[in-house]
Amino acid sequence: MQFAGLIIFALNLLPLVYLQRLLHREIQIIFFLLTRSKPLTIALFSLLFLPGVLLHEASHYLTAKLLGVRTGRFTVIPQAVDRGLILGSVEVERTDILRDSLIGLAPIVAGTLFIAYVAVAQLRLDALWRVLQNGQMNLFFMGLGLLPRAPDFNLWFYLTFVVSSAMLPSESDRHAWLPLGLWVGALLAAAVFAGAGAWMLANLAPFFDSLMRSVSLLIFLSNVVHLVLWLPLYLIRSLIVFFSDTDSL
Repeated sequence: MQFAGLIIFALNLLPLVYLQRLLHREIQIIFFLLTRSKPLTIALFSLLFLPGVLLHEASHYLTAKLLGVRTGRFTVIPQAVDRGLILGSVEVERTDILRDSLIGLAPIVAGTLFIAYVAVAQLRLDALWRVLQNGQMNLFFMGLGLLPRAPDFNLWFYLTFVVSSAMLPSESDRHAWLPLGLWVGALLAAAVFAGAGAWMLANLAPFFDSLMRSVSLLIFLSNVVHLVLWLPLYLIRSLIVFFSDTDSL
């Protein structure tokens, strides 16, 4: 199936969107229950995600500079707004839909590349993946058990979490995606109508499918990290609420 990679990508990206919001909510509730202060909760939350926010905004900024687009104020100071919390922002001039789309897409590209670096260069998950593909389940679980002993595992686990949790494009990042998608769709339709459909399926589709499968694997890793963290955070929040209720009796 030529477009299986795209389907797998969508099936991994949608849970990440949900898990990101779920986990952010749990963390914010825990901070608020511990501090009973909204400003302090915002400060702690922003400090926790600072590396991911910094990479997110820096990717916007650097992509804009590479594309010759003017930039303005760059900040990672959080701001509470009606629709939620903005952890950082960079002012970028609106240009054409192609450059606007690439600038908006930059955080997920940068985040995915960072996760790939951690997975391959630091944690050697590529070797673990090959063992799993070969059906060597004993070796796979043995390697999985040894994973926390990798050098600086806690640091890389933390950075993978905050980067993957902050890499999703915001609403403002996506403003040019619909018109660009329509243009791309129109160009593809024109190419198929002109008789290039078979050539694209034979030459472009395999590369695109392989790329989507690779990216999907990295996003799946992000989902696993979010799931691993959600249960203990949920239990911590439940315990805080329980003992708070107990103390009030």
